[in-house]
Amino acid sequence: MSAPHTAQHSWQRDVQIPSGAARLYGTLQIPAGASGIVVFAHGSGSSRFSPRNQYVAGVMRDAGLGTLLFDLLTPEEEMVDVQTRELRFDIELLATRLVNAATWIARTDETRHLRVGYFGTSTGGGAALVAAARLEQVIGAVVSRGGRPDLAGAALPHVVSPTLLMVGGRDTAVIQLNEAAYVQLRCPKALEIVPGATHLFEEPGALEHVAQLAAGWFQQHLHPLHALRNNNEPIQMSRT
Repeated sequence: MSAPHTAQHSWQRDVQIPSGAARLYGTLQIPAGASGIVVFAHGSGSSRFSPRNQYVAGVMRDAGLGTLLFDLLTPEEEMVDVQTRELRFDIELLATRLVNAATWIARTDETRHLRVGYFGTSTGGGAALVAAARLEQVIGAVVSRGGRPDLAGAALPHVVSPTLLMVGGRDTAVIQLNEAAYVQLRCPKALEIVPGATHLFEEPGALEHVAQLAAGWFQQHLHPLHALRNNNEPIQMSRT
C-alpha cells in the first residue's frame, strides 16, 4: 500500500463535533475547489487514526474531495468499549453521531457549501446507512468497505442516497450479509466483490482498488450543494 500524493493547496484543522453532551475529536482536510466532503465512519475497535482509512482519505483528497475523519466515541466511551465491546455495535448511537457530523458540516462556514457523503467500514457501514436514511437527500452518496450494512436493518429501504457496497471475495460471511442488505436497498446501488481480497483488504493492490472505486463513486454522486436548506434551519430527519 503506497501512500497517495498529497493534495496541493489544501487546508487542515483539528475539530470538535458536538453530539449532545459529548465532544467528538476529528481532523478536517479540504483541498482547493473540493466538490464534496466525505465523512468517515470507522469500524469496530478502530479510530480516526486507522492507517487504512487514512490511506483512503488521501485518495479522496487527490480526487478533489474533502475528508472528515473523527472518532465516533469519546475517550471515556472508548475505555468502556474496550472492556464491554458494546458501544461499537450500538448502531443507533453511531448513526446519531454521523447525523451530528453532517449537521456540523452544514453549519460551518468552511464546509457548508459541500455535499456530504459517508464512507463506512465494518459496523460503521451499518451506521452510515441508518444516518443516510434519516437525512435523505442531504447525503449525496454512501460507500461501505467490508461493512455490515445488515446492521442498518429496517432503515435499508429508506436510504435514498446512491450506495456502493464493497466486499472482499474471500470474506465469505460478510459477502452473504452484504448481498442480503443489497436486496433491501431501493436507492441507486452497486455491489462490488473484490476478487482475492479478505476482510481488511490487506492483499497487494486491494485497498488501492477499493479506494479508487470509492473516490469515483463520490465524484459521480456528490454534486455541488446549492441551497438545500436555509442556513438557520435544522437538518430535517425522517423517522425510520
